[in-house]
Amino acid sequence: MKTINRIVQILAIVFGLGALILFFVPFATVTSGGNDVSFVAAQLGFGSKVTVSETVYDMAKSADILFCFLTTAISAVMSAFSFKSKSLRYSAPVFGIISAVYMLVITVSSPWKFVDKRPLPQVTSIVYSKLAILLPIVLFAFTISAAAYLLIDDYLEAKASKGEKKTICQRIALFFRDNKSEIKKIVWPGFRDVVKNTVIVLIMCLIVGALIWIVDFGLGRLLGLILGA
Repeated sequence: MKTINRIVQILAIVFGLGALILFFVPFATVTSGGNDVSFVAAQLGFGSKVTVSETVYDMAKSADILFCFLTTAISAVMSAFSFKSKSLRYSAPVFGIISAVYMLVITVSSPWKFVDKRPLPQVTSIVYSKLAILLPIVLFAFTISAAAYLLIDDYLEAKASKGEKKTICQRIALFFRDNKSEIKKIVWPGFRDVVKNTVIVLIMCLIVGALIWIVDFGLGRLLGLILGA
């Protein structure tokens, strides 16, 4: 089991680095003024200078792609440093699933929504490359590997503690059991109590609102007298 755990951890790091590398392969092609310009995802995210028909344009940043790049980088770093600090193993799958889902939305949607074409003139076409869909796939593979490492490593720690520590699944199950028992202890008010309490709340709201209006009106008149003087 320890060997499997180590293999899964290494796979998570490999997929994380692989996802980062895919940000630097052709991601989208923009047709501007009859010229095709190829971009990698990192270029679109951070913005870059591009030459079209001997004219240099400073591209705008695509905020959505930049967000995915940053979350991917964070998840990859968290996964890599999990060798040193096991507390980081919780963060890697969280950032990974956020990046994977967001990037999947980007790649299955129209590129016109997520690829910022400014300031390129006469843009007639924007298409994703065939490699673009690999990015969310690798990110999902990373998330699965990071989550598997988290669960297996947590299981090994719970087993080594000889019952003193519970696994994540056991803690989650215990949490819901405790909540279920607490909910059973709730005493729900009857219809008359609900009506009575609602009326009391409405009356108090009217009273407080009236007091605030009176104070506001008085202060307004006072301020008017002072400024008028």
